[in-house]
Amino acid sequence: VSPLIALMQDQVKALAANGINAAFLNSTQTTEVQYNIETACLGKAIKLLYVSPEKLLSNGFFAFLRRLQINLFAIDEAHCISAWGHDFRPEYTQLKLLKEQFPAVPVIALTATADRLTQKDIQEQLKLQDPAVFISSFDRPNINLTVLPGRNRYNRMLDFLERHKGEPGIIYCLSRNTTESLSQKLKSDGYKAAHYHAGLSASARSATQDAFLKDNIQIICATIAFGMGIDKSNVRWVMHYNLPKNIEGYYQEIGRGGRDGAPANAVLFYSYADVLSMRRMLTEGDSKQQALQLVKLERMQQYAEATSCRRRILLNYFGETLAKDCRNCDICRNPPAAFDGTILAQKALSAIARMQERAPLGLVIDVLRGSRSQQILQHQYDRLKTYGAGRDLSYNDWQNYLHQMINKGLVDIAYDDAYTLKINANGKEVLLQSKPFALVKFEPNVAQNAEPVAKPKSKKETLRDELFERLRVLRKKIADENNVPPYVVFNDTTLSEMAQEKPTNRPAMLAISGVGMAKLENYGEAFMNEIIAFVTNQQEQGNKVKGATHLITLEAYKQGFTPAEIAQHRNLNLVTVYSHLATLYEQGYPINIQQFINREEYRKIEPVISKLGTEAKLKEYFDYFAGDLDYNTIRMALAVFKRQQKPR
Repeated sequence: VSPLIALMQDQVKALAANGINAAFLNSTQTTEVQYNIETACLGKAIKLLYVSPEKLLSNGFFAFLRRLQINLFAIDEAHCISAWGHDFRPEYTQLKLLKEQFPAVPVIALTATADRLTQKDIQEQLKLQDPAVFISSFDRPNINLTVLPGRNRYNRMLDFLERHKGEPGIIYCLSRNTTESLSQKLKSDGYKAAHYHAGLSASARSATQDAFLKDNIQIICATIAFGMGIDKSNVRWVMHYNLPKNIEGYYQEIGRGGRDGAPANAVLFYSYADVLSMRRMLTEGDSKQQALQLVKLERMQQYAEATSCRRRILLNYFGETLAKDCRNCDICRNPPAAFDGTILAQKALSAIARMQERAPLGLVIDVLRGSRSQQILQHQYDRLKTYGAGRDLSYNDWQNYLHQMINKGLVDIAYDDAYTLKINANGKEVLLQSKPFALVKFEPNVAQNAEPVAKPKSKKETLRDELFERLRVLRKKIADENNVPPYVVFNDTTLSEMAQEKPTNRPAMLAISGVGMAKLENYGEAFMNEIIAFVTNQQEQGNKVKGATHLITLEAYKQGFTPAEIAQHRNLNLVTVYSHLATLYEQGYPINIQQFINREEYRKIEPVISKLGTEAKLKEYFDYFAGDLDYNTIRMALAVFKRQQKPR
């Protein structure tokens, strides 16, 4: 069960490329197409069927499902079921019918962006009885996190793009108008850019998305309407031109970068004006959700104004603790000066505890500063021991220090209990055991280093990057011929590993991550030929590339030259050429071994190899046969023996 048509289409294409039978059913298809897919399901030809919640709940669909042998219901983007989540979809609440109608079929609910409250709500809404809960890490260590001042953001963005030429990326904007004006400015500055928002026609959105998936467009300027329906693995950066509404949405959006595991960047432009603008928008919206949305916006503001590792703050929001700083965010690269804040933290924690964890952040600050407000006097908080214990600090300072305590995991905000502050296990260690705790005096909008300083590339790295670009061009050509996005052929991580390892035969290509048998058969030869052409070309230019000299010998052999002619042409010893051919045969290349050793000779040598072993020197074999067999024949026999020993 998946919420977006584009997401289904994208994933079914990717599954087909990997040899898995999958299909989707949705409202865009004709009756005939839907009938054919249903028939294929009944004939057990389909292993995975994607449907939207609307299709699942439509008349007669449950009756159709009962005719199938269903092994599992998988609900994707499960946070859509929860009003506490950042993307609530009312139709998702009806998915509880699955457990009622099919009590014996297992249900799995999947989401990448659910805080603790949403996780609990998903279980209750789907009527899952004591389910097994699996929470993998929320950490995406390959994404470099950066927040930049909102001043002069367009020029800062151009500086970033100059350092990331040709890399696909997404720029998220607050308004539709901004997406259009920004994409127009980028186009006038020479970038392949387009805009995307819910106000465009379905065909225009689809065309733009398709162009981005196929790498025909480098940059998409979009509202949050874009992204949930794609699984483009080679997005190298995600930029937020404006502050997002909440951390869940921000985390989901930056998670569209670097899905292939290769390094990616998340850049957020922040100014307090963005906070005011967003707050104004939220107060004009649904009053039922207003208080929750404002508190979540405040958490987003805390992240933007953070003075400690940004990744730890993100993970802490989702209930996960990172043991040490990430070293891959702007704060870690340029940490602000800290001071011992243990006493200040204990004052705040003591105030929270003495108020019996029933007060929100603002009221805790009022108690610390000794306010005489009606709420303080009404609850007799002015009689607490900690009343006025922090009157030497301003309201803004206390607000900032409490934000740091929340971000660093000493205190939690109970969204389902009037946003009151609760002390967790880490906070109790500071309060009761005086565990040292550092605080930072906040200096707003100080530009940090956006990215790690790049080291000069070695010759080897330069050649690797050059080969990567050639493989990328080949991938685009093959993808266009097959009418699929390039990452469906191979993702960037796979291409990067190919550029590093330079596989030029089937076993070596299969050893590359992301290359299975189906992709090897469909695309393997084209990529191996491109690598061979690159390697031989580099060798001819005088650049030493591992394995290149063997491949040049192979190319000459394929053209019909004899070992003696190859040796003469390449100015090599004949023994070296025979050694190349033996190694190539052993590695699975198409060498006609019977040109160099006949069966009778091999039968004579094979038992001796078993006796002396493949590690024995050639001279030991030569002496064993008292010179009756030459070195080249022995070398070829060893290659045949070694190849036969390899698992097929």
